[in-house]
Amino acid sequence: MMTAVAGSLGFKHYTLQWTGEEYEKIYLELERWMVQPDPKVTRNFLISNTTTDLIMRGRAFWYVTSRSQATGRPLSFTWLPAAMVNTLDQTGPQWFGPSTEITFNGMELDPREVVQFLSGTQGLIYTGATAMKTALRLQSAAERFAVNEIAAGYLQQRPSSEPMSAEDLGELAQGWANARRVSAVGALNSEVEWHEFDSDPSKLQLVEGRQFQALELSRAIGVPPYLLGIGVPGSFTYQNAQQARQDLYLFSVKQYLDCIQETLSSNDILPAGRYIEFDLHDYLEVNDMSENGVEVEDSADVRISEDSRS
Repeated sequence: MMTAVAGSLGFKHYTLQWTGEEYEKIYLELERWMVQPDPKVTRNFLISNTTTDLIMRGRAFWYVTSRSQATGRPLSFTWLPAAMVNTLDQTGPQWFGPSTEITFNGMELDPREVVQFLSGTQGLIYTGATAMKTALRLQSAAERFAVNEIAAGYLQQRPSSEPMSAEDLGELAQGWANARRVSAVGALNSEVEWHEFDSDPSKLQLVEGRQFQALELSRAIGVPPYLLGIGVPGSFTYQNAQQARQDLYLFSVKQYLDCIQETLSSNDILPAGRYIEFDLHDYLEVNDMSENGVEVEDSADVRISEDSRS
């Protein structure tokens, strides 16, 4: 959900001009790399994976693949998966600044050729490690129960019958299980009884536990639970799709978009006084959010009007 929003947004290129009271944005023509930072892949691919790295690991990396001979500034980039990047001077999980000792797959890189995006929050694999492990275990348990035949139970010899050997019992149980697995009709003689476990099949799917872990993960990642269909008593709700889009942007995606656009506006990439930002207008215009109490600013910020709060 978050990466889909980030990957769908384009860039806007601007400079600032002082009017005597405030700064006014003067929009400029996009440079080629702003349209397609990596010529080999789409911008959607690059931005989506960059956002994923920021969410999961708290940082992301681009490598400069070409520079202008006239200005020395980057003309193209490629994405470096953060899981394959090591910083020898910072072991994490808290990153305190750009690294000067970077390796990719064991190969040392020149830090001047690496664009380092540093999120303001630690990655989910650190802050949500326990929640993710628990969620995976619950999912694995539910999958195991899902392949069990319903109703579950066991076979037992009658006390008056002749005792069966361990091998015979094993063959009997295996044959019974195979018949149930293929939906065939099972048959037992008078010497064996079937006993059903006293259990609720719905509980075997661990629905409540998995729902709670989904809530824990939404808290860890910063996505409001109501956007994921998780009902929480006393929590916020949204009135329509427009407000849901706004909440997703404000509460979840904005911090990562700010990280990317501010990093790409640095003097190492653009001349001083020039900046880029994500173009949120199309994202918000789809459902006419500007007519529903949400003001869209050129700065790509969205705020709720005072009328909609009352």
